[in-house]
Amino acid sequence: MNGNFIYHNPTKLYFGEDSLNYLADELKNYGPVVMLSYGGGSIKRNGIYDAVVSILKAAGKTIVEDAGVMPNPTVEKLYEGARLVRENNVDLILAVGGGSTIDYAKGVSASAWCEEDPWEKYYKNGGNPTCRIVPVGSVLTMVGTGSEMNGGSVISNHKEGLKIGKVFGPAVFPKFTILNPKYTFTVPQYQMVAGIFDIMSHLFEQYFSDFDDNTTDYIAEGLMRSLIHSSRIAAKNPQDYEARSNIMWTATWALNTLLKCGKSTDWEVHMIGHAIGVYTDATHGMTLAAVTLPYFRHILDAGLPKFVRLARNVMDVCGKDKSDRAIAEEGLKALEAWMREIGLVMNITELGATEAMLPQIADSTFLLTGGYKTLTREEVIEILKESL
Repeated sequence: MNGNFIYHNPTKLYFGEDSLNYLADELKNYGPVVMLSYGGGSIKRNGIYDAVVSILKAAGKTIVEDAGVMPNPTVEKLYEGARLVRENNVDLILAVGGGSTIDYAKGVSASAWCEEDPWEKYYKNGGNPTCRIVPVGSVLTMVGTGSEMNGGSVISNHKEGLKIGKVFGPAVFPKFTILNPKYTFTVPQYQMVAGIFDIMSHLFEQYFSDFDDNTTDYIAEGLMRSLIHSSRIAAKNPQDYEARSNIMWTATWALNTLLKCGKSTDWEVHMIGHAIGVYTDATHGMTLAAVTLPYFRHILDAGLPKFVRLARNVMDVCGKDKSDRAIAEEGLKALEAWMREIGLVMNITELGATEAMLPQIADSTFLLTGGYKTLTREEVIEILKESL
């Protein structure tokens, strides 16, 4: 294990079909005003909204409605949520939905009482909260981001052409999270599959860095194998509880800060995906899927030993009488076959990107240094062209 690190994750998880039963006990720890944040109304159609509201009312809570959180939460929505918190002196933000809703809630929790512009302070300049932080709890209904057990908050600013993720410290992590795999059953197949690749991408971003014999890489490989196995079952039968529960649990562990311990991390695929998303509003997991293989092929030689390890340990490539590069390339072919099998989008054209957009997308892509190769703007454009 390289370097020095502190591991601290304060989020309490309730997992399983009966997990919502614990919400009433958690509510006892907070004041009387709860802001209920959710998206476009699917939780009203599938009954989750009614179940949550019933528990809130039984606990004597005053409910502040905060509906309409979009898949790529905007800075305007962030400001709106922060205003609602201040005007109602909210004691707890309860996010009911997928990663975008929880990301948004965490952003609001740190922004409501911030005396500066939170977009400038947190997202553009990477600052940390010095103000009162409003506690967040979550009820997860779509898996992928791992937002239920981390400090990440991704916000889009269309005027500036930027989509930026801010990773807050443990004080902004959800205090508790409720994970019922059955709540994910009504998610459309397209969104389910996109979430599956978001999970895989989180594993890749932390796996494809460093060459040392790192314990967390072995954990990541196990999670990847589990995800591939369960995804094949879920793609054919989305109602399979075992598969969906394993996917949900893998998503949480893929990005709850454990796998980054003791190593550098990459995240360049996410930077490119975010930039595509801000210009197309495409589903996040699909933007990642569309650029991953072109990116991997671009950095293959720089990270060859780890790509060989992925091929052997995750993709079950037999390496007998083959060069390392041949093994690595075969591993990427196996990865591509799995991606196509479960129905991922494999190009950015299908997501609404055009060749004319590529310079703007490249300009909006943050270039990071944690992976095997630090890209130039020109290389980003090359990868984007290969992704069309």
